[in-house]
Amino acid sequence: MVEKKEQDENEFTAIWVGDFSEIISDAIDMKKQSQVNGFDLSVKEILTFKGDGAIDFDNSKRVLPDYEPVELVNGEYWDLKPGYYVIRYNEIVSVPLNAVGILQPRSTLLRMGGTMIGAYWDSGYSGRGQGMMVVGHPMKVYKNARVSQLVFILTKKMTKGYEGKYQNEAK
Repeated sequence: MVEKKEQDENEFTAIWVGDFSEIISDAIDMKKQSQVNGFDLSVKEILTFKGDGAIDFDNSKRVLPDYEPVELVNGEYWDLKPGYYVIRYNEIVSVPLNAVGILQPRSTLLRMGGTMIGAYWDSGYSGRGQGMMVVGHPMKVYKNARVSQLVFILTKKMTKGYEGKYQNEAK
């Protein structure tokens, strides 16, 4: 259940959630992944970029590049060399209408020479999101490794949430 506290309209406050099960499903271990101020997201799949992409103002010329799965070594881990990878998460996240999600790397990943880059997770978004992993030093990433932490920030409650292209992605 999301604990709410009174807040000034201009104040940003992290949502502390005692039980993330109302907004997150398909977790590997809900208890282990629940942190004091956020939730650890785990790796379902790692992909590499294939081909070019395009971005413009109104999305009329938007082209997403193709992806190619990185194969697991012995069915256990991905052996990653320096570069950029797309991480698809195990968890399905449904961002409440009074919150926005902000993705951060777990500190262990940073200490190994990697990081996660992610966009804001808009109010009302629901799906199995993805982020970009930047690997600066060779590493093994084991299946279901916790690589990112999603922190929720209270916002003014929206009456209408995210309705873009990525709504309900990979569910």
